[in-house]
Amino acid sequence: GVRMRSVDDDMKDFFDHTKRSFRAYFAAFASLIVLASAAAQAAAQPKPVTRQETLRGSVTPEREWWDVMHYDLSVQFFPEMRSIKGSNVITFKTLKAGKRMQIDLQTPLNITKITHANAELTFEREGNVFWVTFDKELAAGVEDAITIVYGGRPTEAKNPPWEGGVAWGRDDLGNWFINTTCQGIGASIWWPNKDIGYDEPDRGMNINMTVPEDLVAVSNGRLKSVDSDIQGKTKTFHWVVKSPINNYGVNANIGNYVTWSEKFEGLGGTLDLSYYALPHQKEAAIKTFREVPRMLKAFEHWFGPYPWYEDGYKLVTVSYPGMEHQSSVTYGNYFRNGYRARNPSPGTDVGMMFDFIIVHESGHEWFGNNISMRDAADMWIHEGFTNYSENLFVEYYWGKEKGSEYVIGTRRVIRNDRPIIGTYGANREGSGDMYPKGGNMLHTIRNVINDDVKWRSILMGLNRDFRRQSVTTQQIESYISKNAGIDLSKVFDQYLRTIKVPLLSYKIEGNSVSYRYENVVSGFAMPIRVSVNGKAVTITPSETLQTLSYTEAVRSFLVDSNFYVDSKPIQ
Repeated sequence: GVRMRSVDDDMKDFFDHTKRSFRAYFAAFASLIVLASAAAQAAAQPKPVTRQETLRGSVTPEREWWDVMHYDLSVQFFPEMRSIKGSNVITFKTLKAGKRMQIDLQTPLNITKITHANAELTFEREGNVFWVTFDKELAAGVEDAITIVYGGRPTEAKNPPWEGGVAWGRDDLGNWFINTTCQGIGASIWWPNKDIGYDEPDRGMNINMTVPEDLVAVSNGRLKSVDSDIQGKTKTFHWVVKSPINNYGVNANIGNYVTWSEKFEGLGGTLDLSYYALPHQKEAAIKTFREVPRMLKAFEHWFGPYPWYEDGYKLVTVSYPGMEHQSSVTYGNYFRNGYRARNPSPGTDVGMMFDFIIVHESGHEWFGNNISMRDAADMWIHEGFTNYSENLFVEYYWGKEKGSEYVIGTRRVIRNDRPIIGTYGANREGSGDMYPKGGNMLHTIRNVINDDVKWRSILMGLNRDFRRQSVTTQQIESYISKNAGIDLSKVFDQYLRTIKVPLLSYKIEGNSVSYRYENVVSGFAMPIRVSVNGKAVTITPSETLQTLSYTEAVRSFLVDSNFYVDSKPIQ
């Protein structure tokens, strides 16, 4: 990223380019501090939550009475006009009686018709929400369906996958190359649905995509059939997902694709692996995609069976870096190691030893797709664990020391700008630190537990006991604490809810060393390994000064770098 100017830079410029008096310098320095403080406070003040954010990010009364059972999405892409049209049949179960339903579809797309039992329903728009009214109240405990017809020119992706939408691009040979991305911005950027994490379609979905006849449309799940319309010069690709799927995981990739496949013998039996690339990419892709079976072997070791054997696994080349679209992982990493030719673990050689996108985005099949967040504020459950999965992959193939080196290297990009947990009920994620800081928190917790067999059983247990569920941070915290046999609540509070890095301050005096935690939440007393005179010892510091005494002089006191804490001598 861009290197930010520091106060040091400003001071250097100050001395280089000015010859003011000491008093003027001091006044300028003071005002710089005041301005920096004011800017920091302004940045720390989140904007008020808008009504649209609340409608998008909370379980409204118009959402809570019905449960999505299945989506049947049909959508046609018109590349020349950069537009789409289609329909979505939403099958749902009523949890209680209800008459008014919230359906999400973002501007500038529009709903033209909604039918229920052969009758048209009335609806009105409020921003990105449509309020749908049934003719009479639906009773509790029944299964029903509505059909939504929609279309228009969807939002174009400005910077996929971070600023998503539909990307109407061309490949290197001039053919249409079209991708959808919608993490964060929401699936309702391109199709109508119940756009919130807590409710996934229990019975999966059908995705039917109609495209110009010379293109191939790739989506989630398995390809069941392809229909040709010779007169319309189109083809329709019918994809079927049997498992529950999070909305943002649904994707469309349209291009001049070629495909090949192989089998992986894994913990859940035989897994079908499919690969899609553009013809001129195939040779490089075949070589690079050898990482896939290696990735699956490592992650099944750590997390248990790949969660979607019935839907298969596919890796699809796209024009942006990549995304964790369930059973349809997308890839745009230049067919080389690292992350777009950069090292994701700065200062180490480990980050360039594997293809970051294949490993990271596939790690999401377990954390993000299998275990999904109920609220966007808890996005760290997706990104923290998946960041951590990268060093577990390294450990599986190159050993524990290299794995640790990788995750410790990622600390260099932690900013501690704001907490990892975002704003609940508003579709607001927390800091991007959820990636490296989340990974380092989990690595720290592993070292606190200090029992690798138990730690691996916790990771596998999470994927087993929360299989195909949407969860809260509290559920994850409680599960890890309970199964570790250690109350880790203050550790989670420290790293998820504050921007403070724990500081272990210490003082060596003769044959003793005194130490305490500073910069911590009240009650923080995380056990930590240190070495005194080169010998490892586990201590449990708190905010109260404690002392270790030895028969010989204490010459050195070092904190084990596997713990994400700072340390300094007490002055």
